Amino acid sequence: MSGAELRPVAVLVDAYTTGNHLPPAFAKLGVDVVHVQSTPELMTSMRLPDLSQYRAAIPYGTPADTAARLAEFAPICVVAGQEPGVLLADELSELLGLPGNGTALSAARRDKYEMIEALRRAGVRCADQYKSGSADDLVAWAERHGDYPVVVKPLSSAATDGVAICSDAREVREAAEAVLGTVNIFGERNDEMLIQSFLQGEEYMVDFVSYDGDRYACCVWQYHKRLIGTHRIYDRDSILLPDAGPAPAIIAYLYEVLDALGIQYGPTHAEVIVTPEGPVLVEIGARLSGGVVPDFHDRCLGGNQADLTALAYARPEEFRDRHAGRTYHKLAEASMVLTSTTLDGVVEDLDHAVVAEIQALESVHTFVPKVAPGRRIRPTVDLYTATAAVHLVHDSAEALRRDYDRVQELKDRVYRLHAAEPETAEQETAA
Repeated sequence: MSGAELRPVAVLVDAYTTGNHLPPAFAKLGVDVVHVQSTPELMTSMRLPDLSQYRAAIPYGTPADTAARLAEFAPICVVAGQEPGVLLADELSELLGLPGNGTALSAARRDKYEMIEALRRAGVRCADQYKSGSADDLVAWAERHGDYPVVVKPLSSAATDGVAICSDAREVREAAEAVLGTVNIFGERNDEMLIQSFLQGEEYMVDFVSYDGDRYACCVWQYHKRLIGTHRIYDRDSILLPDAGPAPAIIAYLYEVLDALGIQYGPTHAEVIVTPEGPVLVEIGARLSGGVVPDFHDRCLGGNQADLTALAYARPEEFRDRHAGRTYHKLAEASMVLTSTTLDGVVEDLDHAVVAEIQALESVHTFVPKVAPGRRIRPTVDLYTATAAVHLVHDSAEALRRDYDRVQELKDRVYRLHAAEPETAEQETAA
């Protein structure tokens, strides 16, 4: 038996987008990875897994057959690499007798209606809500509820895909009819829609890593959004001090949420709004945050969710000793900016001089254009139509503000559009 075959193995299910940070995180701890695909075909709506980093790749199959194939590797854990893999990761870890969250509450970790109902049953503060496959029924609930605005969104998606804030019955109907019967970014059909009470207050992003109920708060970021039509789009975020302002109450509330949803293991990414009554969950994913950039988070938070996830599964005692019950540290001023646009057309090329100017700004850590030449750029309505991700980090808040303003001045000049748009052009998939 070779040395490589003696190394422990972690199984990653659907390691799309930021799931690509998990193989190197496990590798640093001497753990190999095996990839499992939960769908017959790879999901090209997201950045694909780099399968060259895996010891093996297991294609789509029944859970029982997949578990039998994985047993040959004697894995130490099964981890959802991204949102589509949550249900299968729960089932495989249970079939293999590995540490995991089990299947009893799996649906509540993917279906946004069941998620909130699980909180309600546990006595955890949550939104009023209703679901239906009928636009008429959704409008009727909104009218009975009698308190606009309301939020209309798919039961299972991500990145604000299909989410609308509606101020009257007409907007509710339009939002529902625009999504019902369509397919979301994970290839799932939207046969029902969720309508919820609007949560008034500031919104925050909260990431955790858990192992056997021991938890580490990786970060609390405040979102800054703008309303365009019925869509609240991301603009930028900023780190809260972990022991001041609303952060302690948010962290304590998330402990209740995680318990109510049966999440005792692995990474989680949550959105919370702090209402006058206190924090209330928008939604939570039992997987890595889509905003994880390991070296950026190391610089501003003293650690990153991918490395902490690998540590928890590979060396649980070390995770407990160093992180259980603790929180991140704010080491610098930082922000992730998601640029929006009103441009509509096909990208001919990037203006590399403008890209270089942005990259040279004092606080810019990374600048990632999201639309490649030949792809369609559209007016921004959600995360998937944002045009670039810019990570800013600096000791000075003033430097961050200055560079943010300059990015806003330059963002549309990054892209040169064709004079005439080809009929078959596609939008660039999420980076």
